[in-house]
Amino acid sequence: MEINKELDKLLKQVEKPARYIGGEIHSAVKNPDQVRLRFGFAFPDTYEIGMSYMGLQLLYSILNQDEDIYCERVFAPAMDMEARMRKAGMDLFTLETKTSVKELDFLGFTLQYELSFTNVVNMLDLGKIPILAAERKEEDPLIIAGGPCAYNPEPLADIVDVFLIGDGEELLPQVVKTRRVGQSKEEYLKEICSLPGVYIPRFYQPEYKEDGTLLRMKRLYEGAPQRIRRALVQDLDGTPFQTEPIVPFIETVHDRAVVETFRGCTRGCRFCQAGMIYRPVRERSLETIRELARKQLDSTGHEELSLLSLSTSDYSRFEELALDLMNTCKERNVSLSLPSLRLDSFSFKVLEEIQGYKKSGLTFAPEAGSQRLRDVINKGITEDDIYRSVREALSLGWNHVKLYFMIGLPTETEADLDGIAQIAKKIKEINYELKGRKGGRFNVTVSVSNFVPKPHTPFQWEGQDTEKSFIQKHDYLSRQLSVKGITFNYHDTEISALEAVFARGDRRLGRALIQAVKLGCKFDGWSEHFNADLWKQAFSDTGIDPAFYNIRRRPYDEALPWDHIDSFVSRDYLIRENEKALKEETTPDCRKECSG
Repeated sequence: MEINKELDKLLKQVEKPARYIGGEIHSAVKNPDQVRLRFGFAFPDTYEIGMSYMGLQLLYSILNQDEDIYCERVFAPAMDMEARMRKAGMDLFTLETKTSVKELDFLGFTLQYELSFTNVVNMLDLGKIPILAAERKEEDPLIIAGGPCAYNPEPLADIVDVFLIGDGEELLPQVVKTRRVGQSKEEYLKEICSLPGVYIPRFYQPEYKEDGTLLRMKRLYEGAPQRIRRALVQDLDGTPFQTEPIVPFIETVHDRAVVETFRGCTRGCRFCQAGMIYRPVRERSLETIRELARKQLDSTGHEELSLLSLSTSDYSRFEELALDLMNTCKERNVSLSLPSLRLDSFSFKVLEEIQGYKKSGLTFAPEAGSQRLRDVINKGITEDDIYRSVREALSLGWNHVKLYFMIGLPTETEADLDGIAQIAKKIKEINYELKGRKGGRFNVTVSVSNFVPKPHTPFQWEGQDTEKSFIQKHDYLSRQLSVKGITFNYHDTEISALEAVFARGDRRLGRALIQAVKLGCKFDGWSEHFNADLWKQAFSDTGIDPAFYNIRRRPYDEALPWDHIDSFVSRDYLIRENEKALKEETTPDCRKECSG
């Protein structure tokens, strides 16, 4: 089928046709006949979400700097577009050349969220690529996957040919360029399997005990490593960074220039996977950040600049950097976004600058309602920190405070839930103290997420609350926070349960995943598309008990499906941190004291 001709017809029938046309400023233009390798960078969600992801822009830019490689983008079509594509018999295609994905050499998925897994399977099906790796032939593309969810690759192990674990800037180009003309897939996979960060699932076989728990991961190919050490970029200043990112034709979720200031985190929050798997901290120099910001704003015309990291204000020269960028942004009439600011390292000079230029909702993440539970999770902040910061912010003119909490954390009690409501109400009282009852409109938004135990964290052994327990806690907080001026939001319980199943899942989940897609599951992270009944049927059809994965607490001596993935954070350290959590003991910030 000639995709371009059929596409012209379909675009007149769907919402946001610019999702599917390509040709944006700074998108790569190459002659496919003059490159050696073609790579499809697949984001398993819609264009607006995928184009907001910095990693896509970065790796796309790096791959296309090589004249032998043409990297093109692939996104999950929205429901209306997919229905018309299937009716017309149209394959999933690349934006740059409208080529069917089955004609590429590689199709690489970024796994940012467990609930995108159904979209991975659905996109393969839409591209007429066999879903199971064992069923694909030599002429089919190699399926690659990376990103944070690749740190437990097992639920997708029967589907993906190659997982890339860790930083991709150096590893991905090396893996792609290694493939030679005339080389069989098996020869190629054996050649790359010894590279740090490369995991080839077909070279390993899980063996299970009678009770269903994992016994061991058996190697089927002696050349494959016992443990896969993650790839690590040591010097962020020395790695490429996109200065001419693609500028979308339509508004995306994050429509702005983005510069990563540093990678990693030293805080050690015990629930946070990113804080563990991105260690150690590696910073970009102040001069490099300034230069990257200037070049991006020059090349894109964006009206907002955002700094990206796990905790922006932990950058070693944060105040100097933020004030410098604020001046740059003022000169250009561009706003500066500083997400992930920590309460205990807040730069109020920066706040004053933002207040004078752009004032929006201020976000705090206490995570837990009591000091006891904040010590359990090693959050490292006190109520005094929270209230002092709120007072400062309100005195500078803020009129909307957002608070993020997590419920279902290990050792949580009703008193911890009461603490969430008390903090929100206390902040309203502080506003009245400072501004009086006629101090203008003021709102506190309390958003609650459900705890999901994640691999490579101290809480990886902990069980998740049952759905019934989460619902009871949501109802309890709804009553406690039924106060004028307080808005309460909470995450869908069934979605959180499924996230935990796949976060801690093993290779057997692959069949349930494929069955769920056959039943119609896709876009599971979108509440309007998520269908819990279909998932229950998929688990029933494949004989899988989801509670085995998400609710069950696991003993320390149980082999875990991701034990063969080396994140550089030792199992002994994670056990020590879990034990300290149960004793309500904290661990100091790694910048202040190393805890091994």
